[in-house]
Amino acid sequence: MRILLAAGLYPPESGGPATYTKLIEERLPAHGFDVTVVPYRTVRHLPAGLRHLAYFGKLLLTPTDLIYAQDTVSVGLPAACAALFLRVPLVVRVPGDYAWEQARQRFGVTDELDEFQQKSYGLRVWFLRMLQRFVINRARLVITPSEYMRTLVGKWTDPKKVHRVYTSLPLPPRYELPAERPSGFLVLTVARPVPWKGLEALERTVGRNKNWVYKHINDLPHEQAMGWIKSADVFVLNSTYEGLSHVLVEALSLGTPVIATNVGGNPEVVGDAGVLIPAKDDEALYAALREVEDNKVATAERVACGLVKVKQFDIEVAVGQLAALLKSI
Repeated sequence: MRILLAAGLYPPESGGPATYTKLIEERLPAHGFDVTVVPYRTVRHLPAGLRHLAYFGKLLLTPTDLIYAQDTVSVGLPAACAALFLRVPLVVRVPGDYAWEQARQRFGVTDELDEFQQKSYGLRVWFLRMLQRFVINRARLVITPSEYMRTLVGKWTDPKKVHRVYTSLPLPPRYELPAERPSGFLVLTVARPVPWKGLEALERTVGRNKNWVYKHINDLPHEQAMGWIKSADVFVLNSTYEGLSHVLVEALSLGTPVIATNVGGNPEVVGDAGVLIPAKDDEALYAALREVEDNKVATAERVACGLVKVKQFDIEVAVGQLAALLKSI
């Protein structure tokens, strides 16, 4: 079967989606697929109004039996149109709610994802919602990276066609330890500087203890970022939303103690392998940091649990599940 991967991000671009696309491109051929990737970056230089049209044209020129779009709008919309034109099945991966992310970053919406589902926010947000749901409803199968996202997306379309396949990675990741590590109790996070990551609150909370050191990583090469996680005393994900966090899985696999908010897919990843706290709760975050620093025995037990728990995110398991779903079409 020929499969076209419509990729919003693709190496050398960084980020979890880029890594995921490259991994399935490399591994699906072992399951009987002939894989071609069409990266969105090939049209990103064009004016906004022309990008989707140009990308649609690239998809039409790629012989395929199935299109697997890695997001719902940037590549998902032209992929849905191309699949309709070519009369081939469409599969869409939904890593998050595109309309909500855009509303938070561009249109002044402050509600969290679950609240967002229940409200109206004007014509622009309505239009983004309709675009996203058009693509999802056109798809033969919908893939989500967590049970949390599967439940959410199942409210937008026929839930029977929505399937959870954990976003998995080669574990543990390769890492390059930092040449110089600051002294003190190192509290580290790796996150995009977007409103729902809780970065300001994390920095503020760490600053309450003179022996703690805060470090935020955003754009380092992957192996260097992993080296910082490996060297940290604790990795913190203080977000108010996560579909399923790649870096949280990686932190557990590296044996670094983890603190995460009890939102989205985080409980599925962490469970008893870390400390889960309520979102937007500085006092709970401070107490969790003290717990990791002071209670060495409990911290070591959670780390050992994490090294076992991450096996469910093995890349070969995930690709096998994905291949079985694609072959069922």
